This record gives sequence, C-alpha cells and structure tokens, in this order.
Amino acid sequence: MGNWIYEVIAQGGYPGIVFLMALENIIPPIPSEVIMGVAGIAVARGHMSFWPVLLWGTVGSTLGNYVLFLAADRLGYERLRPVVDRWGRWLTLEWHDVQIAGRFLQRHGHWVVFLLRFAPMFRTVISIPAGLAHMGHVRFLLFTAMGAAIWNAGLILGGQWLGHTFARAEAWIGWTVIGLGILTILFYIWRMLRWKPRA
Repeated sequence: MGNWIYEVIAQGGYPGIVFLMALENIIPPIPSEVIMGVAGIAVARGHMSFWPVLLWGTVGSTLGNYVLFLAADRLGYERLRPVVDRWGRWLTLEWHDVQIAGRFLQRHGHWVVFLLRFAPMFRTVISIPAGLAHMGHVRFLLFTAMGAAIWNAGLILGGQWLGHTFARAEAWIGWTVIGLGILTILFYIWRMLRWKPRA
C-alpha cells in the first residue's frame, strides 16, 4: 500500500499534491501527514523539490479549508441548525457544540484558526465555525495558509528524514495509513455510541 501511495504522488506531481491536500480537508481519504510525508520521501530521493512541495501542499490545504469556510459562511447558523439537529448522532455533534465553537472563535479571533492548524483533530473543523462567524475572507486565508505552511514543512522534513534513513520508508507510510484509518473508524464508532443529546 505504501508503494502505491508513493507512486500516486510521484506520478501525479505537484498538481496531484494540490488535489490530495484539498480533498483531504473536505473528505479526508488519506491524512495530510501521509500525503506530505510521502512527498518528503520523494524529495529525499530527488523526485521532487522541497519548496514546490511546500508551496503546492499549502495551496491545496488552504483551498480545501476555504471550501468548508465558504459553505458555512453561506449556510449560516439558521440553515445549519436543522441539519445538526437531524443528523446529530451521525455527526457526533449537537447545536450546543456549534454555538460554543462560534463563541470561542469570536472571543479569541483569527489566532485560533492559525493555532488549530497544528491540532490533528481540529485543524479542518475550525473552518466551519470560522465561516459561521463570518470571519473576514482575506484574514481566514492568510492565517490558514500560514498555519498550513508551518505544519506541512514539518511533515515534509519528517518524510525526508524517513527517506534518507530507511530504504523501505514507503512501507512505514503504508502501515501508518492503515493504523490511522482503523483508529479513526474506532474513534468515530465510540463517539457515535456514546453520543447523547442534552436534555
């Protein structure tokens, strides 16, 4: 599996990285840790260059987050509430959670968007309350891109280290994908089974 991911990224080149990173933020098929990590291995082996990978990976991350931001910005609280009320169990979310996130964002501003780009569970989700709070588009894009660039740089450097240190680094990435996928599914099932609406 690791070889397959490596080949997809190596053959797809920089446009492939933009596409995968944007998609990962909208419907996470493969975590960004894996995409950028594999790209870092490709950099270590001379198939790609660090700065273009960082640039296009950050563009993809920013675009994917902007799609979620725009959807929430256009939908607004009133039209979102019936969706959350109806599908709360499957979303493992209720309206109270959305309100808390919105108030937190309004109090702490754009720095929350920047800092949560380093939190694996929240870096994509924060785009929704940012859109609901109608945060300025330029400010959102700027702080999203800044946070994503720092995060991606760390992942690429980690992938480079793997590529230089281990001959079969792709196999490590492949097992990482499988492990993360299993953990994500188990965590979701646990959240869904324990979810109870507030009285």
